[in-house]
Amino acid sequence: MSAAPKTEKSIWTSPIARSRIKSPDVKMPEMLIGYLIGPFGALLSSGIFTSVLNKYLTDVLVLDPAFLSGLQLVSTIFIVAANLIVGQLIERTHTMAGKARPWVLLSALTLSVASLLMFVVPFEGIAKMVWIAIAYNVYYAVAFPIYNTANSTLVPVSTRNSQQRSTLASFTNIAGLGVMGVGSMIFPILLSNVLDPHPNLWFPVMLGVAIFTALTIILQFQFTRERVTEENMKGGTENQEKTAAPSLGDQLKAVTAEKWWWIVIVFYLCFQWSGALKNGSMIYFCQWVVDSTPFNGDYGMVQTVLAVMGAIPMAIAAVFVVPLANKFGKRQVVFVGMVIGVIGGIIAGMAGGGIVLTAVGVALKCLGSSPAAYLILAMLADVIDHIEYTSNIRTDGLTMSIYSSAMVAGTPIMNAVFMAILAAVGYQAPVDPAAAATMSQTVNTEVAIGISYIWVETVAYAICALLMLVWTVEKNLPEEQKAIAARKGK
Repeated sequence: MSAAPKTEKSIWTSPIARSRIKSPDVKMPEMLIGYLIGPFGALLSSGIFTSVLNKYLTDVLVLDPAFLSGLQLVSTIFIVAANLIVGQLIERTHTMAGKARPWVLLSALTLSVASLLMFVVPFEGIAKMVWIAIAYNVYYAVAFPIYNTANSTLVPVSTRNSQQRSTLASFTNIAGLGVMGVGSMIFPILLSNVLDPHPNLWFPVMLGVAIFTALTIILQFQFTRERVTEENMKGGTENQEKTAAPSLGDQLKAVTAEKWWWIVIVFYLCFQWSGALKNGSMIYFCQWVVDSTPFNGDYGMVQTVLAVMGAIPMAIAAVFVVPLANKFGKRQVVFVGMVIGVIGGIIAGMAGGGIVLTAVGVALKCLGSSPAAYLILAMLADVIDHIEYTSNIRTDGLTMSIYSSAMVAGTPIMNAVFMAILAAVGYQAPVDPAAAATMSQTVNTEVAIGISYIWVETVAYAICALLMLVWTVEKNLPEEQKAIAARKGK
């Protein structure tokens, strides 16, 4: 009688690395900690950066918008490359902890440290520009791709249950929207009332964010599980035979041959990149376009009001989106949402800077965006399952690295576009924050900011609505998943 194979000891076989999730089904602790609290803490610095980093770089560090535009545009090359590399590393990671969770754990160190570097600037002149260029890329082209690609991969490998997957995708995206809310609602008030007059406080504030990030990522690692990955590991141990990871060429061939994959990727590019332009221009829109007279000229309060008006309908929608999607399908719910978003954008665009109509339009636009925001990861997971059905290979790593690339690259690309716009129209940064309330920008500058904040995203939502009319992958998904299980002998 042969001896049973011994399990090779490693960090991933130690008790500290084992998941606390034992249930074959997704339950509330996994949802709350693994897909809400964990991603919220991890993405918090990104939410803050999206809202105020441009203003910190232009108004605190007094960096030339043209330089920032070039930096963010060039950095996109490194960001996309990093996401693709991380996606393939994840695809080729085989541990008892799974293939994505080890990279999530690594992010507890890399993401928290990288989020601090732009707020420790020991140089002036050219050296300061070099430091910011390096720090910017350490965050966006190294640390963030590691976390975001791994985090995005967790949803499709967590379970094959489509409804549970929709719930996890919803929780993950609620976390992302939550940090955007912090960045656009809470941080602007802190910025206008504390950080503007005391810029030396930027570092201690971001240090607190970095510590919170590390702790919540560790929690996320402990309260997640990769059930689909476990299916593809015979016996579930590191030393036993594993399903070979498909080559990059095979994955590319599989995804590029699938029309549903192209539709959802183009949908997400329109949705995410137009939103990135809106987020990057929001603080400028609130300071220079919207009438802040009701708030005594406090643009931070204007931004908070608009952010709250956007957050409330999205928070309400979080309760209804998944049940509606389970009843009517993701396609129909997202389509209706995009139409509502277009209507809201038109109202906000026609408001002429009036706070009331602008807020109403923003609220409708955010309500309309909520189905797409909450369900996009589940939509991608459905496409990944469909591709597995047609090609017999999993493309989690490639698809989620492209998804993560679109998410992360959208911010620097659209910030570069916006910085270029500001440079072209002659934006004037306030040298003295105390004198900013008495300044004004040119009409062309105000119009350019308004187009960036409202109209680009409104047009993108119309395109997304049209794409949803032809996206029907979920129609035959239950039968396809049964066929996949039959092939695996389940």
